[in-house]
Amino acid sequence: MKAMILAAGKGERMRPLTLTTPKPLIRAGGVPLIEYHLRALAAAGFTEIVINHAWLGQQIEDYLGDGSRYGVHIQYSPEGEPLETGGGIFRALPLLGDEAFVVVNGDIWTDYDFSVLHQPIAGLAHLVLANNPDHHPAGDFQLIDGQVRDAQPDVATLTYSGIAVLHPQLFEGCSAGAFKLAPLLRTAMANGQVSGERLNGQWVDVGTHERLAQAETLIEARR
Repeated sequence: MKAMILAAGKGERMRPLTLTTPKPLIRAGGVPLIEYHLRALAAAGFTEIVINHAWLGQQIEDYLGDGSRYGVHIQYSPEGEPLETGGGIFRALPLLGDEAFVVVNGDIWTDYDFSVLHQPIAGLAHLVLANNPDHHPAGDFQLIDGQVRDAQPDVATLTYSGIAVLHPQLFEGCSAGAFKLAPLLRTAMANGQVSGERLNGQWVDVGTHERLAQAETLIEARR
């Protein structure tokens, strides 16, 4: 199974760091965020990696190279214009093949064990959901009997962690260009085609300087 790391975001809320450094190369605990993913994916047996990039993307290629020093092989999917999550994955599908693949946001930090994602999925997507963080108390989706559903009022929710297994058929009928992933997932949820699990471990959406500090505190505690 291949894996894709989403690394095309500009990271506006992480300025001034992201004025000169692409967000996935921002360091937490002295290590670029994307490097944690590469090492974790390699340890879990994922050796074929696709990385998309846009803002300052050449820095990502220059730093990571072909991935051999991490024990993986990296292919890049450069985006001349921002394509959002759905459009970015759709553009990379020729590199990902016809089978289901893992997707992970390049701007999160987690100690999640990716090896559990090797098992086949029954539908079009399998989402890893985390407890709602302080900055997103409303959450995104509900997990009921292993199935992910769109959030309903007055029912407990969880937050999409940025980790998933997606099948290329999820993108059937899509066209090249910028579009979001969430509407595709919600349509698949309505058809009972999205399974899910609760994230076992620590997770931080590193979207601000404060959350970067939070990730560094967790990293230091593990050392």
